[in-house]
Amino acid sequence: MDWRDTGILLTTRRHGETSAILDVFTAEHGRHAGILRGGTSRRIAPSLQPGAQLDLAWRARLEDHLGTYTVEPQRSRAAQAMSDRLALAGLNAVTALLAFCLPERESHPALYARTHNLLDLLDQPDLWPLAYLRWEMALLDEMGFGLDLSACAATGGNDHLVYVSPRTGRAVSASGAGDWAPRLLPLPPVMLGEGMGADHEVLTALGTTGHFLSAHLAASLGDRPLPAARALFVERFGRRVDSA
Repeated sequence: MDWRDTGILLTTRRHGETSAILDVFTAEHGRHAGILRGGTSRRIAPSLQPGAQLDLAWRARLEDHLGTYTVEPQRSRAAQAMSDRLALAGLNAVTALLAFCLPERESHPALYARTHNLLDLLDQPDLWPLAYLRWEMALLDEMGFGLDLSACAATGGNDHLVYVSPRTGRAVSASGAGDWAPRLLPLPPVMLGEGMGADHEVLTALGTTGHFLSAHLAASLGDRPLPAARALFVERFGRRVDSA
């Protein structure tokens, strides 16, 4: 059993004396792990940073075996991220969330393409937070917890949508919310694709998507807590908003 693909490195962990187990989000084979012989060597280890773009060949005797990788680094994104603390936190949030929620060996080509494009924006701090928000919304959708923001759940109209139901993920209008308004989540215009995507709106929106990541997606995976990297990114982004 063997294949060749390209992928984004999510995590590495030591295996034995000199090898490493790589967890990679690949274009055609989804999230896939394998052993890299000599993965801790001085030659290759510096290239194995989260977010790195790799050319991969995987081989195993049987399809359900862990298998082994041979790797050719294509591009490191570490230099882009290391120059900015927010970008580094964002990169870590992306790779941690993918490692957390993606099922193994299940292809997600649309999410892969969106992730690849998002990571290519790491050196553009003005664009990154909005792109990241849209990526989180796409991640929720891909995992089966997408938000329905097309119309008010109470009235059926699509005017003045300002809330999201924390239970159903459906939009709610100002008039449809009634006495339930204090129990609903905010729906800033940026989540509807409206406005300029100001940082303060993006931060509010990340609070809303964070609820669904935690209360719905994480709950479906055995109530495991979300990776701390996601909270760190939101915290650092909040500091940028407060200092603006």
